Amino acid sequence: MLLFLLSIVLVVCVFTDLKNRKIYNIVIFPSLLLAIVFNVFLHGWTGLLDSLLGFLLGFGILLIPYLMGGMGAGDVKFLALIGAIMGPAFVFSTTIYMALLGGVIGLIILLFRGGFIHNMKSFFQALWGIKYGIKPEMGFKSRMNTTFPYGVAIAGGAFLTFILHGVVFP
Repeated sequence: MLLFLLSIVLVVCVFTDLKNRKIYNIVIFPSLLLAIVFNVFLHGWTGLLDSLLGFLLGFGILLIPYLMGGMGAGDVKFLALIGAIMGPAFVFSTTIYMALLGGVIGLIILLFRGGFIHNMKSFFQALWGIKYGIKPEMGFKSRMNTTFPYGVAIAGGAFLTFILHGVVFP
């Protein structure tokens, strides 16, 4: 039941994140309730504790990036929901794979959306200027504000964790 719930949530959230750049509360909150109920039904009090700890860990991991403006609240709730469904160990492994996939996706976007060479040139010029005491012009930063639907990386991390049975580095 939990894997079925996880699968449905991953597919729906990736679809809505890619299509509308949103992860909807109408998906998150009922799924969270189901996750807690299923965990209690299947594992009793231990299931409730695992569900709550997984939720808190998933929420806590992405809270600071959210507060710094690096991602949306839907991404935070999505990882917290994955933790509520599968528990803290699963969400920890998911986080590692999520970070790796997010980095790869970010590099691909940087390379294919253009401006990469110009941004790197500006970056190295700024470093060179710092070396000689010149305050760098941070104009390249505004061009590097490209975002992407991070829910894809979160779902990919959860999928890899499931496929690799929670082993971080096989």
